[in-house]
Amino acid sequence: MTTTTMPMMDSYPAEINLDRAKLASTIDALIACEEACTACADACLSESSVAELTKCVRTNMDCADICGATARVLSRHTGYDANISRSLLEACATVCKSCGDECDSHAEMHEHCRICAQACRACEQACRDLLTAMS
Repeated sequence: MTTTTMPMMDSYPAEINLDRAKLASTIDALIACEEACTACADACLSESSVAELTKCVRTNMDCADICGATARVLSRHTGYDANISRSLLEACATVCKSCGDECDSHAEMHEHCRICAQACRACEQACRDLLTAMS
C-alpha cells in the first residue's frame, strides 16, 4: 500500500527527533486502525444481533477517535512536545488492546470484527514500538 506519509516525512524541512520511517509506519498503522474501527462499528450496527455488539461499537468508536487524533498529532512537528506524543501513544496502545480484545470476542461470528482485531493489534504494536524508540 502506497501512502503519502513517508514522502511527507522526507519533505519536512527541519530536523525530526524520531526515526522518520518508524514514525511514518506508525502513522500509517494509526490511520489503518482508525478506518478499520470506523468500518467495524458501522458493520456491527448492520448486524441482526446489534444489541449484543453495543460494547464493540462503543469501543470501536473510541479507538477510531483516539487513533485519528494520535495520527494527526504525530504528523505535526513544529513546536513538537514529546510528552504529548508519549501520552497519546500510551492511550492509543491501551485503547487498541481493549478494542482488539473486544473484537476478538466476536471474530468467529463476524469477519469484520476479525479484521478489525488484526488492525488493532498491529496498531498497538506500532505505538509500543514508537514509544520504545522515544525512550
